[in-house]
Amino acid sequence: MSASAHFSADYREGRSKFRDASARAGAELTTYVNPNSKGPSGEELATDVARLGPAEASRVLLTISGTHGVEGFCGSGAQVGSFAAGLGRELPADTALVAVHAINPHGFAWLRRVTEDNVDLNRNFVDHGGALPLNPGYDELAETICPREWNDAALRAAKTRLEAYAKVHGVAALQFAITGGQYKHGDGVFYGGTAPVWSRRTMLEIVAKHAARARRLAIIDFHTGLGPWGYGEPIVTHAPDSRGIARARQWYGERITSPRLGNSASADVRGDILTGVEERYGGIEVTGLALEYGTLSLQEVLDAVRADNWLHAHGTLESVKGREIKRMIRDAFYGDKPDWKEMILEQALAAERQALRGLAA
Repeated sequence: MSASAHFSADYREGRSKFRDASARAGAELTTYVNPNSKGPSGEELATDVARLGPAEASRVLLTISGTHGVEGFCGSGAQVGSFAAGLGRELPADTALVAVHAINPHGFAWLRRVTEDNVDLNRNFVDHGGALPLNPGYDELAETICPREWNDAALRAAKTRLEAYAKVHGVAALQFAITGGQYKHGDGVFYGGTAPVWSRRTMLEIVAKHAARARRLAIIDFHTGLGPWGYGEPIVTHAPDSRGIARARQWYGERITSPRLGNSASADVRGDILTGVEERYGGIEVTGLALEYGTLSLQEVLDAVRADNWLHAHGTLESVKGREIKRMIRDAFYGDKPDWKEMILEQALAAERQALRGLAA
């Protein structure tokens, strides 16, 4: 069977394939229905969790798809393909595989990176009761990043101002200003929210159920949108001198990257899911990896995110412009081509097998 057979055209098909593949693998399936949102056709939106392995396993490999909803096409295909490839039959003793499908089902179904609250889940894992991270660059550029009009004149003006900011502060500073996360502009992009959203609470509930009693936990979170076509950048968010990054280097090799070390295509974000789980369950040895697959250029990806934000804040979904923007954002985060899907699945299986060997060592 080709890799393409494991990928889907939309959330509904992805969910069906995941549930079927996990059932064929003999996995235990648990469903968490999102009570706050329905799909475009009024369908139920849910996060499905499939588990293989002993109930009391001390070592757990946990994979996550759809942290950034529309990126779920990739992670869903990788998870379905992993079941089909028989990864569950390769589990070492005392080890479980837990696949979390569409942790942000709203974003997957509606072709958005964000949750139903317009929150970037990968910026939401902060302490909302304390001082929230600051992003003065975003504050300065907020109306430029998210203009009220989406037409040629407005986009030319925004491009000029963003380029001027980069000329003064540097390209990396501009990327951080836009993507690093912000907590003041609820109608903007890369917004971290004012409280834990449903998807965050559900993720921590899943970890509590499946891994809170484990000694060792490996996490692989599938992402898309940064880097060369189909290449899976192995991004680690552990502190630079920590045991976590040392383990990740031992497991995945010297090609791992770290935003904190400045050698990643990703900005050094705050409130990401990997760090959030590690901080919440400090008694578990956590080794986290974000596998980030490239699609289009960074400019095209950011323009798609900004356009989608404008569409949901000011536009009309069923308009000609609305349909074009939805095509833009789907293309920005889903390389819907056979070669891309082959690359995604091959690298996903390799990373999962490396994690299983690392857990067993």
